[in-house]
Amino acid sequence: MKNAQAKKFKRYTITSALPYANGPIHIGHLAGVYVPADIYARYLRLKGEDVLFIGGSDEHGVPITIKARQQGVSPQEIVDKYHSIIKNSFEKFGISFDVYSRTSSPIHHQTASDFFEKLYNNKEFIERTSEQYYDEATQHFLADRYITGTCPHCGYEKAYGDQCENCGTSLSPNDLIDPKSVLSGNKPVKKETKHWYLPLDKYEPWLKEWILEGHKHDWKTNVYGQCKSWLDTGLHPRAVTRDLDWGVKVPVKGADGKVLYVWFDAPIGYISASREWSEKTGKDWEPYWKDESSRLIHFIGKDNIVFHCIIFPSMLKQEGSYILPDNVPAFEFMNLENEKISTSRNWAIWLHEYLEEFPGKEDVLRYVLTANAPETKDNDFTWKDFQTRNNSELLNIFGNFVNRTLILTQKYFDGIVPTANDFTKEDKAAEIKSFPGRIGSSLDNFRFREALTEMMALARLGNKYLTDAEPWKVFKTDENRVKTILNVSLQICANLAILCEPFLPFTAKKLSGMLNLSGLTWKDGGNTNLLEAGKQLNKAEYLFERIEDAIIEAQVQKLLDTKKENAENEIKVKPAKENIEFEDFAKLDIRIGTIIEAEKVPKTKKLLKLKVDTGMDQRTVVSGIAEFYQAEKIIGKKVSILVNLSPKKLRGIDSNGMILMAEDKNGKLCFVSPSEDFNDGSEVR
Repeated sequence: MKNAQAKKFKRYTITSALPYANGPIHIGHLAGVYVPADIYARYLRLKGEDVLFIGGSDEHGVPITIKARQQGVSPQEIVDKYHSIIKNSFEKFGISFDVYSRTSSPIHHQTASDFFEKLYNNKEFIERTSEQYYDEATQHFLADRYITGTCPHCGYEKAYGDQCENCGTSLSPNDLIDPKSVLSGNKPVKKETKHWYLPLDKYEPWLKEWILEGHKHDWKTNVYGQCKSWLDTGLHPRAVTRDLDWGVKVPVKGADGKVLYVWFDAPIGYISASREWSEKTGKDWEPYWKDESSRLIHFIGKDNIVFHCIIFPSMLKQEGSYILPDNVPAFEFMNLENEKISTSRNWAIWLHEYLEEFPGKEDVLRYVLTANAPETKDNDFTWKDFQTRNNSELLNIFGNFVNRTLILTQKYFDGIVPTANDFTKEDKAAEIKSFPGRIGSSLDNFRFREALTEMMALARLGNKYLTDAEPWKVFKTDENRVKTILNVSLQICANLAILCEPFLPFTAKKLSGMLNLSGLTWKDGGNTNLLEAGKQLNKAEYLFERIEDAIIEAQVQKLLDTKKENAENEIKVKPAKENIEFEDFAKLDIRIGTIIEAEKVPKTKKLLKLKVDTGMDQRTVVSGIAEFYQAEKIIGKKVSILVNLSPKKLRGIDSNGMILMAEDKNGKLCFVSPSEDFNDGSEVR
């Protein structure tokens, strides 16, 4: 942090990664981006700094179009739904954005278009024509997520064109074995298309100087290390456009059917959100982005490091009028009960559900996620740890200390702050004064777990001080001593009301109300006379509640149910049988036929007696499908029938052939039927 500490900034621009508006927010998002960003923004505001804290929904990109197609709705309907859920969840959870915008807004489309046009007019882009996969059936070029196939590394058959979600390997569509279009299921063809590329290789020299020399000592090791790896390997031009019909249209001639690639479009959302804030507040947004005395900080997860440390800075640099990020305190990933969080498998704790199931416990989740923050390595959230930290730390230490102090003050002095008398060495005044600096130093260096530990150390100090002093025993013999003890304890409570606010904003507000305090700032922290003698306090209330085993067991069971459901839904495909020669297959004579008669075979559960018109003859076939089809409802049904199977007597009936059926993982059968009205007798090859 050498560079940042040496320079005094006039204002702070804090961005938080824009969540995709194709699903709600979960605890992984919170722990890796939004809780630390909010803690830092609140801390700076308490210090009196000028802060613009930016958030917003990323509403473009292939995952959104895929979800829309799956649900049979428009992409706009998808983003409207999830933008509302995400924004409301953040507000209820206390994430203190100055603006929460969205990239589908007109102001963003205009901002992103203008940004592209400036680079285009400055001739910063390379135009290239290349062959890309194209679905002839739907007449679409296929973005990477619209292509699936077999991973060449692990053999997973449902890998995407950009990544295998089974082994985690980054891929390109050309890597896939047997690629298929997500849109039609057909094998795509290669077709020429033109796109514009950002020549990252051209920017390597200044990027190396700016990152490897300029930020070697103040960026986190995981951030610096990933950037160095990219730069050491060598950068390549990267496409900034793609063939899609959802997104910011490319604002140049000859770009019909093309939009800005989401990685180019999304970070510009920070700027368009600032412009939206400016329009609503009347404040000038430009100094936050264009004044060298402003400090730009990006809070992101580790999967976004390259975009915020190499690509977006390159865009800003070439545009020419913007400052570059001073720090990018990226976090690692938060796991859930020792497993990777997975939205597709519903293995997550969703914020909107938590807020419904744990009303009034916003700060408990903020506390636990900060205490377990994945700052330097992946970390784990467990419901048992959540319960333990609430009951043993927040309730038994922080809450217990505050409650005892206020209850005793009410009991002995009618809720009026008593006058302190002679202080002893046990009265901790010197220690109290050191906490704002200790906590602040940790936050300045983006060490949030350490900062939280320091804040809780003050609560522990107060709790131990009150326990050791035992005012309930001393009162009968030395009332003046009790006045001092409770005065000191109340001053610690007042300091906690200030110093816990970045971490526990709802608790800080409630505690300040009980202490009858308002308007305090960070610089007031450490003061041992925040509550003047004679001040009337308000009624004491519990800050935290015990979380019982039954509540936690219900949450654990909810996850177990999810795991069971995932296991049941997992399709287990039987391995292929041994290879046969073509001549073996050619011996099978499969025809299209029509069921013209059907009846249940008496005294059987599964058998139906069918008469099938094969185009060559009408024959009897016995088929074990009675559990799935009623005889009278399948008359007229087109089927595939193996006509040269040797006859077999079943329940006294000569069966001449076999109806072909498909069987799912649960044993359910369905007819293998032509999708069009083929003539009876047509061969299946």
